[in-house]
Amino acid sequence: MLNIDVVERNTVIVNDVWLGLSADARPDGEKRPLTAFGGIDVAETNFFGTGVLLGGALAVADRQQAYRLRFVDPSFLHSGWAVSATLLYNNARDFFGTCTPLPGQSCAGKVQYDPAPGESAQTDFAVATYTRTGFELGGGYDLGTSTRLRGAYHLEVINAALPGAASQYRGYDQVPIEFHLVDGRSALSYASLQLEEDTRDDPILPTRGSFVQLGLDVGLSSLGSDYSFLRFQGRASKWWTLGWGGQNPHVFRIDGFAGAITGDAPLFMRFYVGDFSDFLPDRALDLNFDRRPPPNFLRTDIVEMRYEDYAARIVGEYRIPIYRGHRSVYGIDLFASAGVFALASQRDFIAPARGFTGFARVPIDLTFNLGLRVSTNVGGFLLGLSNAIGALPIYSEAR
Repeated sequence: MLNIDVVERNTVIVNDVWLGLSADARPDGEKRPLTAFGGIDVAETNFFGTGVLLGGALAVADRQQAYRLRFVDPSFLHSGWAVSATLLYNNARDFFGTCTPLPGQSCAGKVQYDPAPGESAQTDFAVATYTRTGFELGGGYDLGTSTRLRGAYHLEVINAALPGAASQYRGYDQVPIEFHLVDGRSALSYASLQLEEDTRDDPILPTRGSFVQLGLDVGLSSLGSDYSFLRFQGRASKWWTLGWGGQNPHVFRIDGFAGAITGDAPLFMRFYVGDFSDFLPDRALDLNFDRRPPPNFLRTDIVEMRYEDYAARIVGEYRIPIYRGHRSVYGIDLFASAGVFALASQRDFIAPARGFTGFARVPIDLTFNLGLRVSTNVGGFLLGLSNAIGALPIYSEAR
């Protein structure tokens, strides 16, 4: 006789929480000290017992807001198809202007621009502001017990206000800033396809299995898009239990990512350096909160990279279980991770930035993190130290 006891998780799930400190710039482009940002993503996964998911998310920072409303029916009309719909709105800012203090070079007034006819200016950063309003309609189908195929169509209207004739230093040369947005009003229309295989034994604190995700996005100029592009992304993770730790063995994970873009993808769909370095805040609902470059442990031209066409990252993580429970908190693990990442655009292969030689011309850097992974009845949480270390004044000044 086999007896199975089932404990139901809370149907209200916290998918993500963002809290942190970032360094941004004033509207006139002058840099300023640390500011706070935050946000939350919550979903009811069984709305009135129908099995339908209703969710919402928001992210806020100084002069920035983003909102999402999400609907998912995992068994549309009692079929094997899932359908989804998302509404989005972003009121966003971003910061441009890089300058690596090379020998004989000053970074004072590193960004030059013409904000109005006949008026020129020099400042620390060029600040671009834009709003996004749109929606996404999608559908998915299970190809097996662990494999799912999903497709979606995305349409939105973008209104951008960009600084005029802005330029920045790239190595020793001063070059025009590429904002990767159409000034004024523009439309973004694209289709996406995603294949996913998930064999993990737990979605938050897995001890074995793998997760593979392949994605393709295609900008549809034939359907009114002002951005024509092709974006590919691939990610793979693998978990192993190690031969020590008793009933709660230690776990090792390796995670790899690779992505490439051809064409003129918009700013927020490009590969951003903060999404790969643990020492910078990653984006929340496509909002970027930070103006700083990565720490550049290897002293390469990674400091020139911000929004790029190509990206790669590989990270190893070691987890030690320190608590297991059966009620509100299911598990707490201590983790340490380390890896390497690289970003580049096509011009970096054709004409690398002047002033970098040898290995320094390879845009690559290291990333580390240390903290806790927590599994609860309302979702999973990660508490890491790297972003907090990156906010220390001594660290910021050293860069």
